[in-house]
Amino acid sequence: MKLAFFDSGIGGLSVLHHAMKLLPNEEFIFFADEDNVPYGTKSRAEVLKFVDDAFKFLTAQNVSAIVVACNTATSVAVRDMRKKYSLPIIGMEPALKVALDTFPGKKVLVAATAITVTGEKIRRLIERLHAQELTELKALSELVDFAERCEFNSADVENYLRAELSGVDFKNFSSLVLGCTHFNYFKDTLRKILPPHVKILDGNSGTVNELIRRTNLQPARSKKFPDVKFFYSGRRVTDSAELERLETFLRRLDEMEALT
Repeated sequence: MKLAFFDSGIGGLSVLHHAMKLLPNEEFIFFADEDNVPYGTKSRAEVLKFVDDAFKFLTAQNVSAIVVACNTATSVAVRDMRKKYSLPIIGMEPALKVALDTFPGKKVLVAATAITVTGEKIRRLIERLHAQELTELKALSELVDFAERCEFNSADVENYLRAELSGVDFKNFSSLVLGCTHFNYFKDTLRKILPPHVKILDGNSGTVNELIRRTNLQPARSKKFPDVKFFYSGRRVTDSAELERLETFLRRLDEMEALT
């Protein structure tokens, strides 16, 4: 089955990375909208157009399902895309329910882009879970730019995170939920900053499980490397240096996978 993963940039590779391990016999397309990244600082109208353009391209590739591996794009555009296209469309949702179920009565900090933390979708999620008193939101939009530059654990990254999180009293928090797929590249720096009792959670596993459910695929374990075609805003990535850049991100994700 041909499965598409779409993101504004390379953050969605973290979701693809998880899917490749569970579904090694499938065919994958990864579409990064590198011409327009980051989405988190754009207007909602702009993001909706970018996502629609990406869907037009991906559906022309005869894919069987599309994973919107971008919290910002999910927040802004998934509802409209589901009305327009009939194939399974799986969006990202911050792992807030997982955090609340795992640590009942404890506060959760959800970190995402500015457009996500101010959006209606995250508000609806919080209300649906009756978590208004237990949830705080924090925009960490600059992490997207750091990630796109392959700047993962520099002094600038650490200083930025320490400054942004300095006002949070983590004593009563159980977890930090990563509400942007780009943030998965920074788990080691976050682990250095956060108190030991604060767990780092992301929505990748839940998203891939939903993909498996919606497509009736069977997870498998294999050393086989699945077939992946990479596209930047509709252009096939064939340059060896750029493909090595993508491999750098995937290797980084291998390192970050075990960190919680």
